[in-house]
Parts: sequence; C-alpha cells; structure tokens
Amino acid sequence: MLSILPRPKMARNEALWFWLFISPWIVGLILFRGGPILASLALSFTEYNVADPPSPVGFENYARLLQDDIFYKSLKVSGLYTLMAVPLGIVVSLLMAMLLNQKGVPFLGVFRTLYYIPALVAGSVAVALLFQWLLNPSFGIINFLISRFVGEEGLVPLGLSGPRWFFDPNWVVPSFVLMSLWGFGGSMLIYLAGLQGVPTALYEAARIDGAGAFRRFRNVTLPMISPVILFTFITGMIGSFQIFTPAYIVSGGVGGPAYASMFYVLYLYLNAFRRYRFGFASTQAWFLFIIILILTIIALRASRSAVYYESPGDDKMI
Repeated sequence: MLSILPRPKMARNEALWFWLFISPWIVGLILFRGGPILASLALSFTEYNVADPPSPVGFENYARLLQDDIFYKSLKVSGLYTLMAVPLGIVVSLLMAMLLNQKGVPFLGVFRTLYYIPALVAGSVAVALLFQWLLNPSFGIINFLISRFVGEEGLVPLGLSGPRWFFDPNWVVPSFVLMSLWGFGGSMLIYLAGLQGVPTALYEAARIDGAGAFRRFRNVTLPMISPVILFTFITGMIGSFQIFTPAYIVSGGVGGPAYASMFYVLYLYLNAFRRYRFGFASTQAWFLFIIILILTIIALRASRSAVYYESPGDDKMI
C-alpha cells in the first residue's frame, strides 16, 4: 500500500517564503482590484449612467454590443495592431539583445542603459506628442528625411513625399506600430537575460560539428530562449489589446480619421466617460477579458510542441 509522505522541510520552507513574498500582491488584488472586477461584472447586466441607480437589463448590453458596428471596427483596429506590433517588437528586441550580448565591446553597459531608457516612458503622453511631431506630414523630420537622400554633397532633394501617417486611415495603424518600437528596451533586457543563460558548451559543441552562425542561432539560441519568446509574446499581445494613451492623444480622443485609430480600449473609454454608459462599457471590458483569455490559452496550447524547457517536468507547466 502506498503511503503519502510529507514534503521535505526545504520544500515547505520554499512554499512558505513564496506565499510570504507574494502576499502583498494578493492582498492588493483582493482589496483594490477584486471589488472593481466584480462590480464591473454586475454592472455589465445593468443600465447605469451615474446620475441614476443601476437598472437590470439582463443580457441586453451583450446583445447590443454584438450589433454595434464600431465595436467590430475597434476590434479590427486592435487586432491589426497586435498582428503587426507584437511580432515586430519581438524581432527588434531580440536583434538588439543579440547585438548587446557580444563580448569585448567597449562601453557595453552604457549602450544597454541608453537603449533601455526610452522604455521608461513608452506609451506616455510625451512619447505620443513626440511622434505626432516626428510623423507630421507637413513639417515632420521623418518625411523630411524620406524626401532626401545622402549623396556625396550631403542631403540632396529626391522629390519623394512621405505618407500622411496619422492623417491617412491606411497609415494610422502602421504609425502606431512604429511608435510602439520606442519601448523595445524592456523586452530587450528580458531577451538579454535569456541569451546570457544559454550554456556556452552548446555553442562550442555546435562549432565542433561545423554549424555556422545561422544554424547555431536556429538550433541552439532559439530553442533555449523559446520560453522567453513565449512570455514576451503573451505579455505583448495582452498589452497591445489595451493600448489607450497614444490613441487618445494622437486622435484627440475621437478615434479618427474614419475610426482608423479607434482602438478597443479607447472606444470603451468613450462609452464610459464621454457617454456615461457604464453598463455598456463594463460589457466591453468583459468581452476584452474573454478575448485575451482565449488568445492566451491558444498561445499556451500551441506552444507545447515549440517551447523547450530544460527540466523534464517543466513542460507540464502549460
């Protein structure tokens, strides 16, 4: 007969310290977020405009949301932004991390700091205003550089005209994607830590087998940092669906032109704090939660055969 043995003392101590260190976050979640989350769920089944008490409407808000054309437009804008910004952010962050992981480069710590500093203000009002100026079709420096090229005599007029960026519905989302690259430093540091955790013995063995730089990257680097890629992909996807400040600043809070910058959370904000439809906005919030939850589960399930974990039992975590 099998007997259930108690966990070793060391394992119990580790669990105790885990719950001790995570307890401030758990307490904060319950006190400051748990209540609003449950309140928003209750409000999603009501008609509430702040001035009058909430009145139950059942699933009317959910049915109304599914018939809202702007809801689908905002979902399309956020989805397109996610499809463009997340993969591009991963590629740029990983490339910069690999460059800053080289040995023997002077002032390497200074370069790492300089590339990370912009991430401290990524998504802020200041960055949105900066890119409004940089991408201005009339006097922005980006279009100025596009209209010229560097020749033997310096900047020579080329006669090209750059896009209208935030003023052209076809270029609005790419403009926000370009703005998102300002904050690649945060993911870059995560990739840098992952790269430094790859055993050098694997690279040496690959060199002995005759593997070139590309094969070492494909067969050693990518598998070893695949958990990091999965992490940044999921967090980037969640963050991209919640973009608000840049869209609000650039569009003036209206989502123009032609709803091209009507991101999902911006539309949620307009319903809640411009139209005072708090019940309807709560329904939007829960739809966003469901969408992100489904996409996260799909990503975790799909990654089972692609993500490598060094410990044999770790692949059962997802």
